[in-house]
Amino acid sequence: MMQEPLPFDHRPDPVLGAALRQALDPESEGGGGSHAAFVARLLARADDLRTTASWDAVLARWARVGVAAAVLVSLAAGYLVGRATAASARPSVAEALLAPQTPVVEVVLASVLGN
Repeated sequence: MMQEPLPFDHRPDPVLGAALRQALDPESEGGGGSHAAFVARLLARADDLRTTASWDAVLARWARVGVAAAVLVSLAAGYLVGRATAASARPSVAEALLAPQTPVVEVVLASVLGN
């Protein structure tokens, strides 16, 4: 079932435009005064963001969590692999290739004579 495409209006939204102009215009009532005051508020906010959320602080915070998660995943994977290999009574592929039960020459001869 195809959905009808949503209508797209390329014209500017007057309500959204007015709200953005009022919020960003330093001379408007809600703007708070002069151009200098607007720039000072903007730069103060940018400095606050820069000091509280630097990239290295964020990376350091996530690195600890990432290392802990990697340790837990590797322990769980090691446990599951160890359990699976301990429970299996069949020889592994490497064991079967290194020490075959039947001689290889007899298997090849039997398959050639059988065809």
